[in-house]
Amino acid sequence: MTIGIVVFPGSNCDADTVHALRDVLGQDARDVWHQETSLDGLDAVILPGGFSYGDYLRAGAIASTSPVVRALRGYAAAGGPVLGICNGFQTLVETRLLPGALLPNAAGEFRCRHVRVRVERTDTPFTGALREGDVLRIPIAHGEGRYYVTDRERARITLARQIAFRYCDAGGHVTPEANPNGAIDNIAGVASASGTVLGLMPHPERASEAIVGSADGLRIFESLVRWIRTRERAAVPSMPAAASEDR
Repeated sequence: MTIGIVVFPGSNCDADTVHALRDVLGQDARDVWHQETSLDGLDAVILPGGFSYGDYLRAGAIASTSPVVRALRGYAAAGGPVLGICNGFQTLVETRLLPGALLPNAAGEFRCRHVRVRVERTDTPFTGALREGDVLRIPIAHGEGRYYVTDRERARITLARQIAFRYCDAGGHVTPEANPNGAIDNIAGVASASGTVLGLMPHPERASEAIVGSADGLRIFESLVRWIRTRERAAVPSMPAAASEDR
């Protein structure tokens, strides 16, 4: 199992993501430079947080035109799992692999603190180890995290169950007070219709060990590892009965 972490000029959470996967979970993870044109051999791809290309134009806009993201389109179309975290989420939206837009925070300021999100969907590679309604305590750190879609699009993604996480309070209640950036409908993360592409504004890699205040984010990476292992087992052809008896 090898998970690729894309590194753009300006990424700053790539090492934290590799640490969570390699050092905490014991999985093989490697950096993928933004100029690479092939993602062959990777079991999953993660776009980490940061300020890709300085976030000029809009957050994630320039990254969406990079060689590696052009390769990512084909990778995602073939069913490869893709996770975008914060700036990675912004890039996936700019790439149109996920619906909507990410606008400047309603308060007009950068927000960096722990929040709580409620799990809304569990049938994705990144939420399979969670239960619907689980509340995760994970930090945010962004100035452009206000998720927005039109009313018509919101109705569509709600019906299609593409909303993966919503900001909530400690009791799991979705309230205006629990919304750190003014996101529409308290949306903190969305998935593609198939669920194999998912983006979220909170940083699970910064909540992967109790020593940093929360290990809730690790459950998202554990979900991905479990999903890949299940797929690997399903791909192994069963041994013919006669051959089994010879052993």
